[in-house]
Amino acid sequence: MWVSVALETDAAHAEALSDALMAAGAISVSVEDALAGTDLETPQFGEPDGSGGMPDTPLWNESRVVALFDPTPDLLGRIAAAAAEVGIDDLPEIELEDVEEQDWVRLTQAQFDPIRVNERLWIVPSWHTAPDPAAVSLVLDPGLAFGTGSHPTTFLCLQWLSDTLRGGESVLDYGCGSGILGIAAAKFGASRVLGVDIDENALIAARDNAMNNEVALELRHSKDTLNERFDIVVANILTNPLCVLAPLLAGRVAAGGRIALSGVLAAQAEQVIATYAPLIALKVGSERDGWVRLEGQGC
Repeated sequence: MWVSVALETDAAHAEALSDALMAAGAISVSVEDALAGTDLETPQFGEPDGSGGMPDTPLWNESRVVALFDPTPDLLGRIAAAAAEVGIDDLPEIELEDVEEQDWVRLTQAQFDPIRVNERLWIVPSWHTAPDPAAVSLVLDPGLAFGTGSHPTTFLCLQWLSDTLRGGESVLDYGCGSGILGIAAAKFGASRVLGVDIDENALIAARDNAMNNEVALELRHSKDTLNERFDIVVANILTNPLCVLAPLLAGRVAAGGRIALSGVLAAQAEQVIATYAPLIALKVGSERDGWVRLEGQGC
């Protein structure tokens, strides 16, 4: 059993009050818009303000601070002391609510269902049964770092691999993250899959995910030499690093091989195409939610 404590304050005190409540023993603290759900709700965190611009206020002027505590006899005293510590002398009304202990893991898992990429491919959390036994299923749990397939850029790459691979190809997944693209390639019958990333933690995640999916995935840090050429090169990164990496990535495509780049906003497509033009011709192959997949073929 826990106790949820909620009280309202202004933007000038919300952050400091949150810190003071944590110091007073809160398990967690969040700050919300006290006017959420009304006509006076204030957009935050990159939400448009209705006029095409973005809000200037650092926090909501009418903020609701919600803290979770273990139940103790002196709880109200600790809250009052925390408020006084940050200059709130006139203590606002405090809302207390008991929070029953629950199986949070089960509740979290219930929010995530398998993701259908196409008729050939599903992404399936480990606690689910594969919806279509005849399709390829990637076992990957939401919440793990470095890509779980739900982002449009990853989705575009998965669709491309599904449509392109016929079996027996060599594949380079540059910026492999969780390894989801390389694992998909392996399950589609690629003879060799190499995943490269700059982040050691990503390589660890990719290794573990490959083991969970019972596929072979070679892994290499981006600082190490990469001279091989591949039938298939896929990179789901972002526009700026894709442009910087143009000579490397274009140079890894075998004669007649294919390349797909994602992590590119539609408005940035021409920039990437122009950067790669002296090396390999690219075109927009598909678009999803404002992101594009660029495709090309080696000479």
